[in-house]
Amino acid sequence: MMAALVLFCAALLAASALHKATARERLAGAAARLAGVGPVPGQLLLILAGTLELVAAACLVAAPLRMVGALIAALVWSAYALALARRRGESLDCGCDLAARTKPVTTALVLRAAGLAALAGIIALFPAAPFTLDAPFAAAGLLALYLGASELIAIPTAYWRTA
Repeated sequence: MMAALVLFCAALLAASALHKATARERLAGAAARLAGVGPVPGQLLLILAGTLELVAAACLVAAPLRMVGALIAALVWSAYALALARRRGESLDCGCDLAARTKPVTTALVLRAAGLAALAGIIALFPAAPFTLDAPFAAAGLLALYLGASELIAIPTAYWRTA
């Protein structure tokens, strides 16, 4: 199970880094808004975050560097949770989704990033588990569930939130 969690985190980090590379303009603005800085520092923050995500993903899949990768991932996700917490209640495009959409920064978004940071911390604490044949499939399933949950969180006025 631990191998699946490691691969899930590595895939999510790599996908996030790729997303930052392909949607630079939009996500540089989102980074600037989240951090409360101007456009140029926002671009630098985007490059730094994407680079750290890519390094963390690579380290996670290399058993001797797994702890380093998990600690970098925890740092990135913790910084993201703190930035979101500072903007809680505001409506903005936080760059959380593949699609550009302005939405309120909710407690659920903050907890999602904090939960990922906690997961990375747990991975750092456990010894490296060997990758088994089922681990990539379990990681893909976790990634699908994560993306589905992210879409549910993005619904502005879901009927189940008001019930």
